[in-house]
Amino acid sequence: MWNAKKVLAGVFLALILALPLGAFGETPAVPRSPSAEGAEVGFANIEDGDVLPPVFTVRFSISGMGIAPAGVAIDNTGHHHLLIDIEELPDMNGPLPATDRIRHFGKGQNETTLELPEGTHTLQLLLADHAHLPHDPPVMSDVITITVDADAPPQAATGEEGAGP
Repeated sequence: MWNAKKVLAGVFLALILALPLGAFGETPAVPRSPSAEGAEVGFANIEDGDVLPPVFTVRFSISGMGIAPAGVAIDNTGHHHLLIDIEELPDMNGPLPATDRIRHFGKGQNETTLELPEGTHTLQLLLADHAHLPHDPPVMSDVITITVDADAPPQAATGEEGAGP
């Protein structure tokens, strides 16, 4: 036979101990790497309002900081994350999740080929450190809106081909 008081006391103790661990949905703050003053990221070959074919290349630009792969902790560096059709920014106090709408470029890539369905889409770049944590303050581009249209002309080649560190 179980003792209801002992069970309730155990549940209460577990809840009290879990509070500091963020048991109620709050992400505990993790120290974030500082960003360099004036650092910027953006899109090198597309801009707000562009009409693009369903498969297109996006090139990333960065100034004021450098690129380093995920897992490599070097001051004033990070790697790109591409936010696609994100209505609300992810939690800046924890590592960025890897999803279809938050794409990680942890090898230090500076471009990617996207395939998106026809329609209107938003894109934004966000730089994160070696642990996928956004810098403090965050280094992110403005949100741009593009339209994907199957009748759009093929994207013209600009710059070097291939991604890499």
